[in-house]
Amino acid sequence: MRALITGITGFAGGHLAQILLDRDDEVFGVAHDKGYGLDHLSQMITPVIANLCDADVVDQVLNQCQPDAIYHLAGQAFVPTAWVDPWATMENNIRPQLNILQTMVRQKSKTRLLIVASNEVYGLVQKDRLPVKEDTPLRPHNPYGVSKATQDVLALQYHLSHGLDVLRIRAFNHIGPRQSPFFVAASFAKQIAEIEAGLSEPVIWVGNLEAQRDFTDVIDVMRAYALLVEHGAPGEAYNVGTGKAYSIEYLLEVLLSYTDIKISIKPDPERMRPSDVPIIYANNSKLREQTGWKPIYKFEDSLRRVLDYWREDVKTKSQNTGNQ
Repeated sequence: MRALITGITGFAGGHLAQILLDRDDEVFGVAHDKGYGLDHLSQMITPVIANLCDADVVDQVLNQCQPDAIYHLAGQAFVPTAWVDPWATMENNIRPQLNILQTMVRQKSKTRLLIVASNEVYGLVQKDRLPVKEDTPLRPHNPYGVSKATQDVLALQYHLSHGLDVLRIRAFNHIGPRQSPFFVAASFAKQIAEIEAGLSEPVIWVGNLEAQRDFTDVIDVMRAYALLVEHGAPGEAYNVGTGKAYSIEYLLEVLLSYTDIKISIKPDPERMRPSDVPIIYANNSKLREQTGWKPIYKFEDSLRRVLDYWREDVKTKSQNTGNQ
C-alpha cells in the first residue's frame, strides 16, 4: 500500500511510519517542520516540509503522492495551548483537514482517509456512561476538544455528502518514547532522568494527580490505525484505547518505583487546567471486533520505556555538552 502520513515528523507519525515500513508499505510524509520523530528513519523517508493550511500545497502533495491511504495525524495536540490561543488550535486542526477533503472531492479520489480526533470530543461523561462508546454525544470541554469534534463531524459530513472513504478515530491518551515533555508521562520521566543525572533538585512539579485517563502505548495505537485502514468501515467512528483508566497519581508512583532516588512532589499552579474531566476510558469493543486488535504493552511497561528513553536522551545531551 502507498501511504501518506501528515505530521510524520511528530511523536505518533514517526512510530506509525516504522510500523508501515515494517509491513512493506510505501511511505510518504508531510509535516510543518522537521520535528524529531523521524531521526531513526532519516535514510528511508524524506518528508515534504509544507504548510497544509495552503490548499494549493495540499493539492500538489496529493497529486505527487497518489496515496492509497492518508493517515492525517498533523495538528496541534496540546490541550493547554488551546486554552491560551484557541483560534490557532482551531485553524491548525481544521483547515488542513478541510483542504484534504476538498482536494479529494476535486480529484474524485478513492483514497481511504483516516482522521485522528480525540477522547476530548466526549468532554465530561458521567460515570454511569463509562466506558464511553462511540455513540456517546460529543460535548467537548475545552477548545482543543472543540477543534477535534469539528474534525470528526467534518469528516462524517464529507463521507455523507460526497461519498469519501473516511475513518474517524477517537484516540485516547497515548504514551511512549519521543513524546514531548509537555505531556504528563514524558514530563515526569524527563524530570526523573534529570534528577538522576544530577541536573535538577530532587523535586517533581505536578498538576492535577487525581484525573484518571485511558493510557495506551503509542505502538499499540499506531497498530490500531493501520488495522483500521485495512478493516474499518467507511464513515465509522472508532475509539482507540485500552478500556482501562489509570490516575495520574498512579502513573507517577510507577515511574518513581523505577528509581532509587528519593524525590519530593510539589504542586505547580501553572500545570493546572481551567477545567479537567475527572475520569474517562474507552469502550473499545468496536475496534476489537472489526480488526482483532488488542494491546501488546502493559501500562507499567510503557512507562518504563518512556523513562528509559529520557534517561538516554539526558545522558546523550550531557555528553554532547561536555564535549563542546
